[in-house]
Amino acid sequence: MNEQRKDILQMLAEGKLTAEEADQLLAALDREAAAPTTPSSDARPKGKPKYLRVVVDATDDGTPSRVNIRVPLQLLRAGVRLAALIPPQALGEANKELSRSGIPFDLSQLKPDQLETLIEHLDELTVDVDQPDAKVRIFCE
Repeated sequence: MNEQRKDILQMLAEGKLTAEEADQLLAALDREAAAPTTPSSDARPKGKPKYLRVVVDATDDGTPSRVNIRVPLQLLRAGVRLAALIPPQALGEANKELSRSGIPFDLSQLKPDQLETLIEHLDELTVDVDQPDAKVRIFCE
């Protein structure tokens, strides 16, 4: 048994995780372990996205400006898995603070499978903003 599994089972035994949360984390570990570990697996298959990109092209006071953000999808996946470890009371407080800040997002509804589905279906999204020549593109690459 590897160290991650032991940690998950220990948290379950201590009551820090529900059985469902522990099951989800163990399933995520199984999915990672099921990935091929041959030397050729170091190169990701074509079409499998590695980054979430947000690109903003705009003109600010006549000067073209560009924002280009690349977020590794592994960072997002790890964040979702870590969110499963947050105790329910803390999730409630975090959700209240997000809502108070104008972000209507429920962290308790964030599941690893949902992130994977989003990544699979996110081809390219273009958002028009207030400036007529500004464009925001969100996509995976």
